[in-house]
Amino acid sequence: MKEKPSEGVRLDKWLWAARFYKTRALAREMIEGGKVHYNGQRSKPSKLVELNATLTLRQGNDERTVIVKNITEQRRPATEASTLYEETAESVEKREKMAQARKLNA
Repeated sequence: MKEKPSEGVRLDKWLWAARFYKTRALAREMIEGGKVHYNGQRSKPSKLVELNATLTLRQGNDERTVIVKNITEQRRPATEASTLYEETAESVEKREKMAQARKLNA
């Protein structure tokens, strides 16, 4: 995997490479719409991603908090893309509770 930890990569490009969004345009739209926070703050698509940064992403009804573990600007298979980040335990627990609540209300 091509890594550029010293230079960093644009936030919209990293989100696309990590397979959170299908296109860079969609990633850019989500960032500009306030659905993505970088280290707890709204950001711009051109923000350079750094290792160990915390990203909070809103996707539909789900909200994820992930920590950046690797940086790449190339989109890879899903199995490799999952090595770019680590979801926090609190985020996983919260998503599971929300999913269960949606099932009960359905």
